[in-house]
Amino acid sequence: MTEPSLLKLAADGERTVRVSVLLPLPFATPLDYLAPENSVSPGDLVSVPLGRREETGCVWDIDSDVPADFAPAEARIVPLARLKPLLGRLDMPSLPRDLRRFIDWLAAYTLTPPGLVLAMAIRARHTQPTRVQLGWVRGGGDPTALRMTEARQRVLDAVGEDALSTATITERTGVSAGVVRGLAAAGLLREAPLLAPPLFALPDPIFHPPRLSDDQQEAAQALTDSVRARAFNVTLLEGVTGSGKTEVYFEAVAACLAEGRQCLVLLPEIALSTQWTDRFARRFGVQPALWHSELGGKKRRETWHAIAQGQAAVVVGARSALFLPFPDLGLIIVDEEHESAFKQEEGVTYHGRDMAIVRARLTNVPAILVSATPSLETLTNVENGRYRHVVLHARHGNATLPDVRLIDMRRAPPERGQFLSPVLVDAIRASFEREEQAMLFLNRRGYAPLTLCRSCGHRMECPNCSSWLVEHRARQILTCHHCGHVEGLPETCPSCAAESSLVAVGPGIERVHEEARLHFPEARILVMASDTLGSPSATAEAVRRISAREIDLVIGTQIVAKGWHFPDLTLVGVVDADLGLGGGDLRAAERTVQLLHQVAGRAGRAEKPGTVLLQSYLGDHPVMKALVSNDYLAFMEQESAQRKPGFWPPYGRLAALIVSADSAEAADRVAGLLGARAPDLPGVQVLGPAPAPLAILRGRHRRRLLLRTRRNVAVQPIIRQWLEGVKLSTHERIDIDIDPISFL
Repeated sequence: MTEPSLLKLAADGERTVRVSVLLPLPFATPLDYLAPENSVSPGDLVSVPLGRREETGCVWDIDSDVPADFAPAEARIVPLARLKPLLGRLDMPSLPRDLRRFIDWLAAYTLTPPGLVLAMAIRARHTQPTRVQLGWVRGGGDPTALRMTEARQRVLDAVGEDALSTATITERTGVSAGVVRGLAAAGLLREAPLLAPPLFALPDPIFHPPRLSDDQQEAAQALTDSVRARAFNVTLLEGVTGSGKTEVYFEAVAACLAEGRQCLVLLPEIALSTQWTDRFARRFGVQPALWHSELGGKKRRETWHAIAQGQAAVVVGARSALFLPFPDLGLIIVDEEHESAFKQEEGVTYHGRDMAIVRARLTNVPAILVSATPSLETLTNVENGRYRHVVLHARHGNATLPDVRLIDMRRAPPERGQFLSPVLVDAIRASFEREEQAMLFLNRRGYAPLTLCRSCGHRMECPNCSSWLVEHRARQILTCHHCGHVEGLPETCPSCAAESSLVAVGPGIERVHEEARLHFPEARILVMASDTLGSPSATAEAVRRISAREIDLVIGTQIVAKGWHFPDLTLVGVVDADLGLGGGDLRAAERTVQLLHQVAGRAGRAEKPGTVLLQSYLGDHPVMKALVSNDYLAFMEQESAQRKPGFWPPYGRLAALIVSADSAEAADRVAGLLGARAPDLPGVQVLGPAPAPLAILRGRHRRRLLLRTRRNVAVQPIIRQWLEGVKLSTHERIDIDIDPISFL
């Protein structure tokens, strides 16, 4: 709702000011409006006219130095006399200064219109005011004007200065709602806003303190000291899987709560929230506020308002939680900081981990990065002294690290048409005999990644993308995992019309499940993948069943690599450990070793020792050697040595320009133009143009150019100058990805 006083300009002669308003639209700069002096402040959400419609925006700046009757033409693009007035200020919390600075910084860094960044902070559903519920308090009416019955008197005795709802009054007094309405009609009761209970209870920092080992206590002390310093710093909390990293950084959360400030915890996948929130509640006595895409509209709006009003002390969320309006943020934690899921690939492209550090710096608060397998970027910042380093070397309690072994698939191959080595099958059977749980991991959804015709060799491809269709046999469909195209499983080959000639090639998780059923018909098997776990509640139920020993064998994609703790799970088998090592992806080896290390970390997290078996044809690969020797840092040193000479990240900077168009000819024309205009500067190299690995995506033809520079060269000014004067049609687009991590 808007304030009526702003619906018209100040009276004649009263001072007005120029107000810059940033709108959540792809404008390069804020737009100027007029408002009465002192009527709005930077950060206020306002309603403004835009053409024939009304838009919500945020006051970005106020020019109070220019009187309303003076506007030199050379100083202003639009004279004051031509500016439209604000329609009103919304009855909403203002956006804090640090959040506005963060939006400006991210927009400049990613070369994105700032309005599109603002849109992530004030989506329309956030800016709807929360509905005020009304109840009843004592009115000023004359009690003698109404015959006083026992029921009416009970109501008057029950109602005091704090408003009560009709339902509460009738429950406490035993009267009907009609009695309440009668007293209101007589003026003995009047409506008043109900005092709604807080949406989130305040966590208690001393509710259930943990028993920490000496190493954990030392690490916790370092983190809590950084919180109490109330200044920007970054600390990497590194620890082997199962070392108690969460319990340690909970002590930093407790210190932040003791300071009376808010804390933000970022998780790469919201599926992680199930066990995380349970552990949080055991430590602090209440649930934290959640922020993710699965929240309903009402819950999302109420949570946004609670955070803006300082009523949500701890928020755990996905990367989008960085844009929440915390009025008193005291700490930011990025759990599993190495995860590529923190990178937003569409729309405004940004890395949640990196931007969390930026927001911490702009807010002048500490940031904690947490991982068992830190990214090379983070390790390099530690090496250069930019980040502090706290390490937990051992698993908590009596747990030990799992024994990791390779299964050479050339010496112990599976039976024809199958994908599990006899060595792995025997190990799973032995774990069942010991009444222990096992897990099979394959990072590939569906039944098979490729379907082809035995007669003519035709491959089932997506009509919209340059990718194969993945068979999902349980649903009898072929689907594209890039654009979502779905079609039924054909009975004949679309190319040669041969009947029953289509065959599935390669394993997906459904096929591994099918094979496991053959080997272990009596086992209770659960499949964990995004296809089978469609919501956080479904994930929570799966976790409950595993923890309750209702499941013998878990088969999963990368969702099982997250920070789950299953005490009775002692065996992990990786079906295709080589998956992900192919292609020319800069970070393929790093991501593979991180993923498999995390998967291996699910085994033997309690008293019982764990074993990890890796099915591989590449036993001599550095990734496999690092996993078997459990020497992650040695692998990263080797990875670092390979990237330094060529100035590849983190020792240089990358920026990708992705050209897309409706036709291949148009994409080639724009890409060729960019190639011809490529900057020729010292320490700068442009690779391409070349077709993207996904040369067609969602029906659009794609070409890529990659800008590479030395670390001390800023890429943004170079790209701005490079693109200056480039004219595109409505069917052509250039997307910019600063610091890309995917090269599809």
